[in-house]
Amino acid sequence: MSRMPSAPLLPLRDIIVFPHQVVPLFVGRDRSIAAVEAADEANRTIVLAAQRRAKTNEPRPDDIHAVGTLATIIQPLRLPDGTVKVLVEGKERVRIIGWSSEEPHFEVEYETFPELDEDPVELAALIRSVENTFEAYVKLNKRVPPDTLSVVTTIEDPVRVADTIVGYLTLKLSDKQRLLETESPRERLERLHELMQSEIEILQVEKKIRTRVKKQMEKTQKEYYLNEQMQAIQKELGERDEFKSDLQELEERIARKGLPEDAETRCRQEVRKLRSMSPMSAEATVARNYLDWILALPWTESTQDSLDVSVAERVLDEDHHGLEKVKERILEHLAVQALVEAPRGPILCLVGPPGVGKTSLAKSVARAMSRRFVRMSLGGVRDEAEIRGHRRTYIGAMPGKILQSLKRAGAQNPVFLLDEIDKMSTDFRGDPSSALLEVLDPEQNSAFADHYLDLDYDLSRVLFLATANTTAGIPEPLLDRMELIRLAGYTETEKLDIAKRYLVPKQREATGLSGWDVRFTDGALRLLIRRYTREAGVRGLERQVASLCRKVARDVVKKGQGNVRVTERRVGERLGKPPYPERAGEKQDEIGLAVGLAWTQSGGEILLTEVTIMPGRGKLILTGKLGDVMRESAQAAVSYVRSRADLLGIERSFYSKVDIHVHVPDGAMPKDGPSAGITITTALVSALTGIPVRRDVAMTGEITLRGRVLPIGGLKEKALAAHRAGMSKILLPEENLRDIDDIPKTIRQAVELVRVHHVDEVLRHALVLEDPDAFFLRLQGERAARAHLSTLQH
Repeated sequence: MSRMPSAPLLPLRDIIVFPHQVVPLFVGRDRSIAAVEAADEANRTIVLAAQRRAKTNEPRPDDIHAVGTLATIIQPLRLPDGTVKVLVEGKERVRIIGWSSEEPHFEVEYETFPELDEDPVELAALIRSVENTFEAYVKLNKRVPPDTLSVVTTIEDPVRVADTIVGYLTLKLSDKQRLLETESPRERLERLHELMQSEIEILQVEKKIRTRVKKQMEKTQKEYYLNEQMQAIQKELGERDEFKSDLQELEERIARKGLPEDAETRCRQEVRKLRSMSPMSAEATVARNYLDWILALPWTESTQDSLDVSVAERVLDEDHHGLEKVKERILEHLAVQALVEAPRGPILCLVGPPGVGKTSLAKSVARAMSRRFVRMSLGGVRDEAEIRGHRRTYIGAMPGKILQSLKRAGAQNPVFLLDEIDKMSTDFRGDPSSALLEVLDPEQNSAFADHYLDLDYDLSRVLFLATANTTAGIPEPLLDRMELIRLAGYTETEKLDIAKRYLVPKQREATGLSGWDVRFTDGALRLLIRRYTREAGVRGLERQVASLCRKVARDVVKKGQGNVRVTERRVGERLGKPPYPERAGEKQDEIGLAVGLAWTQSGGEILLTEVTIMPGRGKLILTGKLGDVMRESAQAAVSYVRSRADLLGIERSFYSKVDIHVHVPDGAMPKDGPSAGITITTALVSALTGIPVRRDVAMTGEITLRGRVLPIGGLKEKALAAHRAGMSKILLPEENLRDIDDIPKTIRQAVELVRVHHVDEVLRHALVLEDPDAFFLRLQGERAARAHLSTLQH
């Protein structure tokens, strides 16, 4: 039996030497020094094996791992302190199989690891994968020199690749020892690959942490450096105490402002907070903006009202033609102010179609009262913060538009116009209409609370005016806080006067024709009113006048004509064919066609109602995009006619033999409202009896099943529409007698207003009858007989 080779053993505390690795070792223990000297005197071969526990000073054989590395001593060097520095090179893996001696040094017998025959293709793939992973590791670990990659890639031996790479990895001793003890090169490469992947993940996390910390440190250092620079510059310029001087200036402004007690207390508290803050901090910016807003608001500043009622009346008459009720209400307010020292400001709401002068009237009110004017458009506002402001919980918060407008006005008592109050919306951001309740309530707005200020602000001296096209979009609680003033629209005569006094001079100046002799004849203006526009206001008329003025300006520049007279013929030449017929009514009396009157947001309109009778089985067809109310009116009209069939000379069973089709033309426009009852009834009676309806009679009113005519709204707008359409007679409910005075005198003189109480009266005036008295005397007699019979039965 051959004897196994032996060599001195050097126990290693915290290092493992792999084959093909050159490592310097510092040896200090006596037994270890003796082992190095014995190996150096012999063939310089020594076994290097790691201790199981690095803290063991005097290890025994059981304290040393059985697998180590056979190494060659290259150069020993004894140091002055008695220790030995030795440079060793690992050769191959060995397993300790016996201990020859322990004194004066360890002497062990060993055997080398056998060579295993493994798949070269699999090893080549493993080597490539390990090299790629090692390349990623080197890029992340800056402690490994980049040229190490070139050294590793030149090695082809799979055993040597693993042993070379492991020397550059930061691994635990237990992991290195396990790699040293692995016999199979394939398993060793796989294990090395797993360890490198784990190390790469750790290095990536460390890189992220380093990058984040570096950015934070750079930002902090940059801010510190800039602050130091700024302080140094301020010190050189003598402006070091600028922040303190700003605070002193704020205190002086607070003292001069004359704020209410709670506002002044809040301001002084904010100044004390500012003294303890850094001037560059975000909190200081928020506090400073808050103080600037408080000091910019007009707490006590106000303008002197002009209380001369005659002067105010002259100003209103200069700016606006007509609108007597509105002017009267404003003059009443001025008269009350002249008698009462601090009256509560009324909240007036001007309701009317577009173009009647609601917004411009508010400006005239401000001019008549010598007050400043501010306007806030509420169209599309859906955020409560637009009214009450944002809370001071973030940078960028600011007061609501109420206080912003007052700051812009610079006075505590402006004329404040809330435009388009019926166009507000509601969504998840709040209900702005509810926020306006406090603003428009004279009993509450003396202590209006804005979320940003968190202070009570007095709005009682503000004259609030609101505008709306209709009250349908205004919530009831908000509507209850306002005084409604309706602007129905203008008559043709009023439009003519407005065009001559306001629109033509305004557009002449706007188009540069002020210095030229350009005149519009009354006939041209009437043509524009009748045939080129159809509206309650004058906005469309102003556009047509502006278009003519631009065309005249072109002729003036091109031909040098200075004397221009715009006539009816020139209007037709410049603007083309009129878009509207001369009259909206029919040219002749028709069977089954009645003219009704309707009210829309744009003012009054005529509503032609057609009824035709066809063979059928009693089906009622309703077309023209009618709303539920108008559909019910049509059903009530049919029921009434069926109940009066005998008296009207209609076959009692007509309903089962015919289909009735009720149609309101202009089907794209939705129509609804409780004022089409008598119109549908008249058209239905005409269609069933074959009696035509007068083409120049317009009517409005709802009916009951007994034939009674119920009152309606919007009478003035409807009367204006009938006058524009050339009607000579208007049938209206008797209970609307109180509203007749609202109709302009010129309309009452031009159009006959007939009050009706029952449908019979409507038919008397609307149907074309040869002998109306005989026809309706029969109806009245039958009705009296039925009433007498009903009395006897009861």
